[in-house]
Amino acid sequence: MRPARLSAVAAAATVAALTAVTGCTEKGSSTGGERVVNVTSTDDKCEVSKKEFPAGHVELAIENKGSKVTEVYILFPDDRIVTERENIGPGTKQTVTAEVKAGDYTIACKPGMKGDGIRQTVKATGKGAPAKRDPRLDKAVAAYREYVQTQADETLPKAEAFAKAVKDGDIEAAKKAYAPSRIGWERTEPVAESFGDIDPKVDVREDGLAAGQDPATDWTGWHRLEKALWQDKKIGDREKQLADQLITDLKDWQKRVGKAEITPTSMANGAKELLDEVATGKVTGEEERYSHTDLVDFKANVEGAEKAYELLKAVAKENDPALVTELDKQFGALNTLLDKYRADKSSYDFTSYDKVGDADQKELSDGVNSLAEPLSKLAAAVVVK
Repeated sequence: MRPARLSAVAAAATVAALTAVTGCTEKGSSTGGERVVNVTSTDDKCEVSKKEFPAGHVELAIENKGSKVTEVYILFPDDRIVTERENIGPGTKQTVTAEVKAGDYTIACKPGMKGDGIRQTVKATGKGAPAKRDPRLDKAVAAYREYVQTQADETLPKAEAFAKAVKDGDIEAAKKAYAPSRIGWERTEPVAESFGDIDPKVDVREDGLAAGQDPATDWTGWHRLEKALWQDKKIGDREKQLADQLITDLKDWQKRVGKAEITPTSMANGAKELLDEVATGKVTGEEERYSHTDLVDFKANVEGAEKAYELLKAVAKENDPALVTELDKQFGALNTLLDKYRADKSSYDFTSYDKVGDADQKELSDGVNSLAEPLSKLAAAVVVK
């Protein structure tokens, strides 16, 4: 779930982590000057250096000159997401590489990571992506598309078991089924979020509701039911209706996920987005604030990021072998760290996050940041010639 806000502590940690990332993003662009769009974000502006650029690989060189954490998107005209970079701290820079076809797009900056953002209309000109692409990348996209579809297909029966327990009024059974029902979603969340309309229905937290929405009537999805089960400790008619609605919305996701726009760079950027999800929601304990099943989501996010990386690894290794060595090291370290919180490495029976102390949470946060920094370079590594 894309966080609606950062706590003061999380924001400070994010700024520190992203300042470290900046050091690796100020090197020369691999895509050439005509393909670089400088994006300057302030608290009330989103300035772009050019309104037109060649279709194919484009690089956003982002600088946040505002006082708030921001995020920057390339959007299709219907607001589907081409690519995004979240949690860009004040005074920091980020570089995002994306692949776009010829057509109209919007670049949006979201100071404070809220609302529709400040927008600029841009155009990608020409015939589209490069005519020739490493066939290994095409195979990677096809394999990843199969992976996200499989995750959606496997999620549905688990979600139906969760929904049935809710409708039966069985609180304990519903609690047991809750976290497993979310694993496939968490592994592939950037693809689900790319549609724009599904994530707010199934995975929004109460503080992520849009301005003017009423939690009593407009809040739907997993986290609304999580609150009913763990905090309210009751299941009423409304919760049973929401269980049915969750399945309807997840079936919509299952039907549409195979048609998502997927490119090698969107896979790489999506892997980084999954680490951002961990940094701003799971490590902070904000995502699963009632059930404290954050480590299940955490592991699923890491697994999804690692899957995208493994599919792109062969090409990235040729272009940037040192990066691949570092990513292998950091994925291994983070997975080893997570294993400390479960007795069986083949299970998702993780320690309740409210039992994880501050020092251990910091260790987890440091592990995430150590992986996120090199992972931010993966998209560029799969397009370097």
